[in-house]
Amino acid sequence: MKHLIVGLGNIGAEYAGTRHNIGFMIADALAEKLKLNFTTERYGDVAAGRIKNQQVVILKPSTYMNLSGNAVRYWKEREKIEINDILVLVDDLALPFGAIRLKPAGSDAGHNGLKNIAEMLGTQAYPRLRFGIGNDFPRGCQIDYVLSQFPTDQRELLPERIDVAVEAVCTEVLMGLQKAACDFNNK
Repeated sequence: MKHLIVGLGNIGAEYAGTRHNIGFMIADALAEKLKLNFTTERYGDVAAGRIKNQQVVILKPSTYMNLSGNAVRYWKEREKIEINDILVLVDDLALPFGAIRLKPAGSDAGHNGLKNIAEMLGTQAYPRLRFGIGNDFPRGCQIDYVLSQFPTDQRELLPERIDVAVEAVCTEVLMGLQKAACDFNNK
């Protein structure tokens, strides 16, 4: 069985380390744990390997957040991966910083990356790991908030929270979404 793990983010140095790029950060940490290297391929940076007996393809789309669905659809079809074996790693304003929520489906909740993925796949029924970035911003400043760096206190906690997210991904790949959600949601 093959799994497609998609970390959402925006390419470019100006976006590195921003809240909106937490999907890239988790994907990088997963590849590091598995001792995999990314190569630049069509629609993104890709690393392929194994989590125990399961094949994984880790994708960081180069299409920018709002067009992530193009990359997801391409790699899903290229690698012949079933929709239930996709896991999208994404930031979530509705969750407090560092909280993790695994879901088998759901709305895009106003997230343009998830919206585009649903459009390109023709369904919102694809698994996702939502990583909380909080919502401590004044009304009308959402874009500035998600495209800004984590504050110092959160940056200090970020490696630990990313490690938890990586463990959640590994559990999802090896034991399924339900087990991973039971073990990691709200942890």
